[in-house]
Amino acid sequence: MMIDPDRRERLKQNWERVEDEVLRAAEGCGRSGSSVKTIGVSKYVDAETTLALVQAGCHDLGESRPQSLWKKAESLAFDTEIRWHLIGHLQRNKVRRLLHHRPVIHSIDSQRLLLAVAEESASQDLQTSVLLEVNISGDEAKTGFRPQALAEVLISPPEGIRVIGLMAMAGWGTDRDDARRQFEKTRELRDQLQQQGDCLLPELSMGMSGDFREAIAAGATMVRIGSRLFEGVIDRS
Repeated sequence: MMIDPDRRERLKQNWERVEDEVLRAAEGCGRSGSSVKTIGVSKYVDAETTLALVQAGCHDLGESRPQSLWKKAESLAFDTEIRWHLIGHLQRNKVRRLLHHRPVIHSIDSQRLLLAVAEESASQDLQTSVLLEVNISGDEAKTGFRPQALAEVLISPPEGIRVIGLMAMAGWGTDRDDARRQFEKTRELRDQLQQQGDCLLPELSMGMSGDFREAIAAGATMVRIGSRLFEGVIDRS
């Protein structure tokens, strides 16, 4: 089903408002607006609504489930300028098909997964950009590397992948001040890793609809916005 004109216009307005808020958040802490990329998290909507988001101006799309990403990519003729981002958990048996769509993978949460992505990337003659997910809050229920484990991972990354940064989420039930402190810890960890090793980690994927301002203030270069984009567009009752 095609998205109707009223919802299409609302989606465009939502996207423009979010982009303006991201810009103002960046400029408010002395950064340029171009230093922060908004990733439109399209996991909430079908392929047609995702395409409408692209037509509204969003060229970085984030999906939580690899099968949703490849189904959308294969079902519609998305603009060649689109960059897919996998932001959710990735099982090793889904790596091969996922990599056909050249995503940036934000959720590398174990050495085994890192090696699986590297091996499949090499077999497809690719270099896949990945971020290492860090469990900065220490929540037992969350996935990700322990902060103290990252230095060893970065000593000699396997061929086929390029580690471009870290990804983190604030712990469950944290308020905005706690979220900002956790994001700041992630930035400090990134800085330490760069100083200790011969690596560049330019990207920090932090912040979602409820805490992206705190993430930007702490140094995020990518924010993952979903629900804010679809207010008044989809019925979530």
